[in-house]
Amino acid sequence: MSGIVVVFDFDKTIIDVDSDNWVVDELGATDLFNQLLPTMPWNSMMDKLMEELHLQGKTIEDIKQVLNRVPIHPRIVPAIKAAHALGCDLRIVSDANTFYIETVLSHLGIRECFSEINTNPGFVDDEGKLRILPYHDFLRSPHGCSLCPPNMCKGKVIERIQSTFKNEKDKKIIYLGDGAGDFCPILKLVKGDYMMPRKDFPVWDLICKNRELVKSEIHEWTNGEDLERILLHIITSLISSEDMKNNIDNTSQLFDCKFETIALGALPKPLYVPQ
Repeated sequence: MSGIVVVFDFDKTIIDVDSDNWVVDELGATDLFNQLLPTMPWNSMMDKLMEELHLQGKTIEDIKQVLNRVPIHPRIVPAIKAAHALGCDLRIVSDANTFYIETVLSHLGIRECFSEINTNPGFVDDEGKLRILPYHDFLRSPHGCSLCPPNMCKGKVIERIQSTFKNEKDKKIIYLGDGAGDFCPILKLVKGDYMMPRKDFPVWDLICKNRELVKSEIHEWTNGEDLERILLHIITSLISSEDMKNNIDNTSQLFDCKFETIALGALPKPLYVPQ
């Protein structure tokens, strides 16, 4: 392993849309969504919406088919595969749910690239209905963070990840995200870590307004091509020349003709399901 932990958000980072909105719109449930939205927290509302869709005859297979055609930039999958081949520990921290994320990653052939998925539990119950539960049980044990939605504090997830390598001082985190919920976790990053916010998205605006609070190095991106170029540049800059020699054979086939013209040095595990 390279000593680099790359943490991805999912919605509008790995995929190009919000997965909840995509499923709702593609299943023709926008009106029902708009009726339920003012009545309860988002996460609880999505669970209720899945119950209503089940009663209307929508199946798990219908949901999977919708997820399998979710929009994604063509350079995202190569970027993930390349980072994995370079020895990085890839993880997901997302306010989507395990069912959505597992379905999409498996369809794209990149599930095995990720050692950990931290998100809201999503599972099919005995009735064949998709259930979506909160990562943090905000009724029994609220997380107490004013920056995050009640169902999930991504900052606490980052703190847990950091606690697992306290004795490994050379570990670096690269965090990629777009939403307001990604601001709390980047405040947990330290000097030597990297933040890759999506430019002109909510987390970018929050960083611009609170730059003095962010200790990590910031590299913004706008689309999948930017993400690939910048992420691989950071990774290859961090990996030692010895590590590069060990990994170059595994990586060479992942770089298409666009990357073959650029010197690598100049290039800009089990599922964890919270209960």
